[in-house]
Amino acid sequence: MRRKPPVPPSPLPQRDGVDPVRVRLPFGQAPWATVREHLVERLTGAGPGVVDGMFAAGLVVGADGTAVAPDAAYVPGMFVWFHRHLPAEVPVPFPLEIVHRDEHIVVADKPHFLATTPRGGHVRQTALARLRRELGVPALTAAHRLDRLTAGLVLFTVRPGERGAYQTLFRDRRVRKVYEAVAPYDPALALPRTVRSRIVKERGTLTAREVAGEPNAVSRVELIERRADLARYRLVPGTGQTHQLRVHMNALGVPILGDPLYPVVADPVSAGDFRRPLQLLARELEFTDPVTGVAHAFRSGRRLGAWSGDPEWAGQ
Repeated sequence: MRRKPPVPPSPLPQRDGVDPVRVRLPFGQAPWATVREHLVERLTGAGPGVVDGMFAAGLVVGADGTAVAPDAAYVPGMFVWFHRHLPAEVPVPFPLEIVHRDEHIVVADKPHFLATTPRGGHVRQTALARLRRELGVPALTAAHRLDRLTAGLVLFTVRPGERGAYQTLFRDRRVRKVYEAVAPYDPALALPRTVRSRIVKERGTLTAREVAGEPNAVSRVELIERRADLARYRLVPGTGQTHQLRVHMNALGVPILGDPLYPVVADPVSAGDFRRPLQLLARELEFTDPVTGVAHAFRSGRRLGAWSGDPEWAGQ
């Protein structure tokens, strides 16, 4: 078996903590005569004239950093790089706290509404981009992700060569994660209990759903305390399916407060509306460091507003 040639390093630096886009031209029978033709077809969402403008300004470069000409011949397997146009983003006005930092990892306590890594319309306003800028560590990468609406602990790796070792911890379920949530109190709901179901999420749909079949999602649900018709819950996921805890809490009849997807999809809110965040917090993160052998146990210092008396949740 032929080994794939290594990916050349990017000839472009990061911009505002965001990596340049890397495109590899497909192999096989190519219907494009030039690099430009391929990018025009591939980047249809960029808008008319955008790709031509990038070529005209010399913003598309090859592995040696030289600008690629608009009429450069299409070469299968060729790499090109460019910086995407980044539209203005509404700043997320909450601090991103550092819980732990050493030469191998950074553990951050992420606020609600801040995406973990660049995706879709959230690029500069992400935990990864912000940490790269604030810490001056351009090689920083995320070992796992939290939903944008979920607050709490996220693990980042400092050295690219070690990222795989930390990602393997999550893949092999050797990380103990504990969440907290605020949701309605149901006296008929017997707790603690372990919920097992099969969860699927199709591409292009906002919500995940439970279906019949072999369980692929396991969550432990415990009651911490009750206050009138609300309760604070301790959630321990045994697996990592998309929206797993949110789906399981909804299935139990106690959907998490502030959830815009479960039990029903709510109307979109403006980008600057930071009221009533999802009341879900990644509270604890425990693992044995695969590089140093140190046993780590981290705890988020954040509070869930619906429980701590945030004015936005008063009267809930």
